[in-house]
Amino acid sequence: MSALAELEQLAGFSNASPPAVTRVAFSQEDMRARAWVKQLCRDAGLAVREDAVGNTFARWCGTESQAGAVGTGSHIDAIPDSGRYDGTMGVLGGLEAIRALKRDGFIPRRSIELLMFTSEEPTRFGIGCLGSRLLSGSLDPSVADNLMDAEQRPLSSPKGADARRQTAKELVKPLGGPLNTVPVLGGFLKTVREAAGFRGSLADVRLPGDYYVAFVELHIEQGPILERSGIDLGIVTDIAAPATLRVEITGEGGHAGAVLMPERRDAFLGASEIALAVEKAASSTGAPDTVATAGACRVFPNAVNSIPSRVTLEVDVRDIDSDRRDSVVRAILEAAKRVHDERRLRVETTIVNADAPAHCDERVVAALEQAADRARLSRTRMISRAYHDSLFMSRIAPTGMLFIPCRGGVSHRPDEYSAPEHIANGVRALTEALRLLASD
Repeated sequence: MSALAELEQLAGFSNASPPAVTRVAFSQEDMRARAWVKQLCRDAGLAVREDAVGNTFARWCGTESQAGAVGTGSHIDAIPDSGRYDGTMGVLGGLEAIRALKRDGFIPRRSIELLMFTSEEPTRFGIGCLGSRLLSGSLDPSVADNLMDAEQRPLSSPKGADARRQTAKELVKPLGGPLNTVPVLGGFLKTVREAAGFRGSLADVRLPGDYYVAFVELHIEQGPILERSGIDLGIVTDIAAPATLRVEITGEGGHAGAVLMPERRDAFLGASEIALAVEKAASSTGAPDTVATAGACRVFPNAVNSIPSRVTLEVDVRDIDSDRRDSVVRAILEAAKRVHDERRLRVETTIVNADAPAHCDERVVAALEQAADRARLSRTRMISRAYHDSLFMSRIAPTGMLFIPCRGGVSHRPDEYSAPEHIANGVRALTEALRLLASD
């Protein structure tokens, strides 16, 4: 079966009507897809193992099996109503690259390992790159095991539920560097992963610093630059750093017809002001690499004839410059404090994560450029404004990313698309990169 046919088949493991794909971490669809991918790896002669959170490793042992391995891979979980190429290209494309090397009769000196990460998307547990955070030691295992399923998180937290919870007023100060704590309200990940068959301590998930000598992730660009420029491949040099905020606004509910306008404490209107402040803060930097999105909003009681009493707003801020990113976060926190004071609302703001940007390893970047030249493909250096598992892998291994064009720069939508020739080009370049790195 070709990689294209496998992409088509993998898209069928979904809880959405085609062409949309929904495959949330640890769902039935995700578990069926994992089993299918693992069987493909076994059919290719790879040795498969899994860790306590479900990260899956498929290894082709080299002649010097004790030496640090060369890794490649991505994720297969998909946000609701998304497309079929995000993440899956790196998993199935990585597998096809390994199969191509085997067909060529290549004998790797270093082992080559395909890695399928657990829960790259934040859909279920409210934090992205869960598997790679644990692999790199970027997330406290005890905190991770207490992450609560998004569908079961309360709209607003009970008082005293988390001693680390901070109000907007307390957070209006310099961030002072990356924060990797995740305030939570109760245990859930532990139950879910164990029910899925992934048992053991999350403390054992972390990889040693010499486990990989290089890690390469093949991915669709999720932007329009390569397609517009007619260039075959993007060689990533930097990966933007994400920060995620959760803002909980509490006002006072009431009948939509009976409460007069001057007396209202409408939580949704407060949330709307904060959402507009998110846009203003990101735009004010003047840098094209600064972006911010108020992408999730849950309103209670969510009835047309009732004044909203509680709202949870989730905000995503990204930049390749962490200082500039943090200045946007501070501006949003200041706006939250103003809403707290001026609208007589209780506004509680939590920084879920504020990660450092990643810089790709120059040796891996050079290998990717050499691989592109060997495959006679045009290339350009570029940054990744989306973040990926490679962001966290770069903390424990020399890391690089290889981008292929996607139509219109569209991603996280059912019409996400990468042409067969672009997929083939990406696999060819990855094949050559793995050949070079595994021979080193």
